[in-house]
Amino acid sequence: MTWLVVVLGLALLVFLHELGHFSVSRLLGMKPRAFYIGFPPAIVKIERNGVEYGIGAIPLGGYTRIPGMLRPSAGDFEAQMSPALREDAALVAAATNTVQRQLGCGNLEAAREALPTLATAVGQAALSPGARRSAEQAVRGVDESTGADAYWRQPTWKRVAAIAAGPAMNVLVAFLLFFAVYATGAPSQIPSTEVAHIDANTPAAAAGLRPGDRIVAVDGHPARSFAHVSALIRGSHGHPITVTVERAGLMVTLGPRRTIETGGRWIWGFVPAAQLVSHPLGASARLAGGDCWHVVIGTATAIRDLFRSHSSAGISGPIGVVRTSEQFLEIGLQWYLQLLGLISMSIALFNLLPLLPLDGGHILFSLVEGLRGRALPQAAYQRFSAFGMALILLLTVIAFSNDLGATPR
Repeated sequence: MTWLVVVLGLALLVFLHELGHFSVSRLLGMKPRAFYIGFPPAIVKIERNGVEYGIGAIPLGGYTRIPGMLRPSAGDFEAQMSPALREDAALVAAATNTVQRQLGCGNLEAAREALPTLATAVGQAALSPGARRSAEQAVRGVDESTGADAYWRQPTWKRVAAIAAGPAMNVLVAFLLFFAVYATGAPSQIPSTEVAHIDANTPAAAAGLRPGDRIVAVDGHPARSFAHVSALIRGSHGHPITVTVERAGLMVTLGPRRTIETGGRWIWGFVPAAQLVSHPLGASARLAGGDCWHVVIGTATAIRDLFRSHSSAGISGPIGVVRTSEQFLEIGLQWYLQLLGLISMSIALFNLLPLLPLDGGHILFSLVEGLRGRALPQAAYQRFSAFGMALILLLTVIAFSNDLGATPR
C-alpha cells in the first residue's frame, strides 16, 4: 500500500500543476480543449462541455491543451494533410488547397470558413487510420488556432499568466505542505526513540528492526529518550542485547543480537528519527518560505555542477523519487509531506527552465513576441523545441542512470 500512496501523491502534484494552467487559461478566456493526467494513449477519457478529460497510459506528467498555442502555418498544415492527399486526393485536395492558400496569404478568417468543407471531405474520404488521424488533427489545429480564444492571439500578460499558473500552483502547494508540517510538528535536530533507518548487515537488520519502530527498552531496562537508548547499547561492550519496541500498538522484543564496534562505540546499527517540534503560525510561514528558497538554491547548484564539474549526483528521476518517497513514508507522514513539498518545488523549477516545450520556454517566447509586437515564425519554435527536447532527453537519461545505479536501502 505504501507505493500506492506515493504514486497518488505524485499524481496529485501533476494534477494540481495542470489545474493551474486549466483554471487560469479558462478564467482569461482561453478555454482549454483537453485536461489529462499522464500522456496519451488514453486509458479512459470523457468529454464534457467541449473539454476532453482523461488519464493517459504514460505516467510521466500531464497536459492541458490550450487552443492555438502557435500561429497557424500553411507548411505545417500541408505536412499533416499529405497522408490524406496521397490516399484520396480526389475528395480532399480541393478543400485542402483552399485552406492552405488562405493560411499562406494570412487570411485566417477565410481559412476558418473553409474548414467545414474540408472536415466533411475528410469524413467521407477512404483513409487509413493514421492518415485520418493526421487529417483530423490538421483540421482541429487550424480551427483552434484561428479562433478568437487562441493562445497566440492573446495579450502577452494573459499568455504568461496561463503558462506560469502551473509552476505557481506547485510553489503554492510546496509552501502549504511545508507550512502544515512546521505548524503540526516538523522534524528537529533532537533524536527520538523512533527508528528512521536500518543499516544493512548490522545486528539491528538481522534482528528485524523496522523503520517506524519506537524503542521502549533495552535488555528490559526502560528507555524514555534516545540518549538513554544509546547509553544502554554502548554499555553492552559487544554482548548480545534484546531491544523491545512498540510496533503498530504491540510490544515486540527483538534479539538477542550482539552489538558491533564502530569508531570506538558499540552500536546495533540504526538511525533514530528526529523529534517533531511544532512552531507558531508566523514562524511556520517563515520557515516554509525558507524551505522553498533553499530548494531554488539547491536546484541552481545542481544545474551549475552539471555543467561545470559534470557532476550529476543531484539529479534524480521517477524511480529514485518513488523509492525515496517510500522510504520517507515508512518513517512517518511528516517526513513524507516534507519530501512531497520538495518534489512539488522541483516540478515547478524544472518546468520554468527556458526550454520548449516546457512552461519556461513558452513564457520566454511570449515575452520575446510581446517585445517584437508580432509572432515569431514557427521555424524558430521548431528549432528551439528540438534543442529543448534534446537537452530534456539528456537530463532524463542522466536521471534514470542515477536511479538505476543507486542501491536501494
